[in-house]
Amino acid sequence: MGHVQRRVLSSAGYAHKRLLTTAARTASVSTSHLPKFPPKDALFKQRDIPKLPFSPETWASTQPAPPSALSAFAHRIGLASVLPTPEVVLQACTHSSFPTLLHQFAPHEPVPKTNAHLAPLGNSLMGLFATEFVQAAYPYLPTRVFKAAVTAHVGTQTCASVAQEMGATPLLRWHRSAEVTHSDALAAIPRSITALIYQNRSLPSARQFVHSYFLSREIDLRGMIKFRDPKKALLEMVTKFERERPKSRLLKETGRFSNSPVFVVGIFSGADQLGEGFGSSLKMAEFRAAEDALHRVYLTRTPNHLIQLPTSTFPVGIGNVFDSQGEENPYTAPELVMSEITYSSSGKSSVLGQRRR
Repeated sequence: MGHVQRRVLSSAGYAHKRLLTTAARTASVSTSHLPKFPPKDALFKQRDIPKLPFSPETWASTQPAPPSALSAFAHRIGLASVLPTPEVVLQACTHSSFPTLLHQFAPHEPVPKTNAHLAPLGNSLMGLFATEFVQAAYPYLPTRVFKAAVTAHVGTQTCASVAQEMGATPLLRWHRSAEVTHSDALAAIPRSITALIYQNRSLPSARQFVHSYFLSREIDLRGMIKFRDPKKALLEMVTKFERERPKSRLLKETGRFSNSPVFVVGIFSGADQLGEGFGSSLKMAEFRAAEDALHRVYLTRTPNHLIQLPTSTFPVGIGNVFDSQGEENPYTAPELVMSEITYSSSGKSSVLGQRRR
């Protein structure tokens, strides 16, 4: 009998020690604000053995973050006035998959508020802001590269990285499944915050948040543009703009009769030099020169002081676009340009799309 008691006490002590270790390792769980610690499910009972073993990790993931951590998060990202209560921050950090996990662990607990309706709204707003910004900043981008640039600015992986930089990882409550990954759950947090800013403030305020945290980042657009035949694409582009036929000229060379020659080739349209490239052969240098000429056109960037965004016409007053009061800002639409050159009878773009895995 004494052996059984010692076994029960030893099991209870081990569960309590493991639970304390897990709670200490999880930044979002604080024992000071919990009503009962440790929970009854963590204690071993000889008469009532649970069907499923108790998991401290699962228990810790179902606990809400302390109000102090939620308030600190709102102040850290500079939105304490927009996210006034810890409950609002907790809702933005609770993924729509979390009620399933909570129901399995604590079926009698009330269903918490999630960001199921906030994340889609924020995703649409972020896509709108990124689309108009990329289009205004790079009007000559090819269509495929344009879509890739928008995804690079406000895609799932970018939103998840920004959420980690904000320190939202310990506050996230979610449940892994075949449809939901950790990146998907993390990405929903900045999207939900964007929707809350739009609902509690205005569209210009939401746009400012997205520009500050997402659109101000530098994206390598040059690496996204690949050409099947840059010389042919350059010829089509020069013809479209009614310029003289491009011609290649050797600008510099060294070591022609050595093992490592270097040739520098320039491509000209009349007296204007369009691009320049180098290589160990004339063919390679000409290829790079044509590619450089296309990059100079496609990556032409509008200066920041000349960029005009369509959403800047909405008034700055508090409220959504239907209820906000105030004068509309002036806006002059830019001239539409052909974003890419197509050639061949098949009508395929001269720009290679990203390979799908």
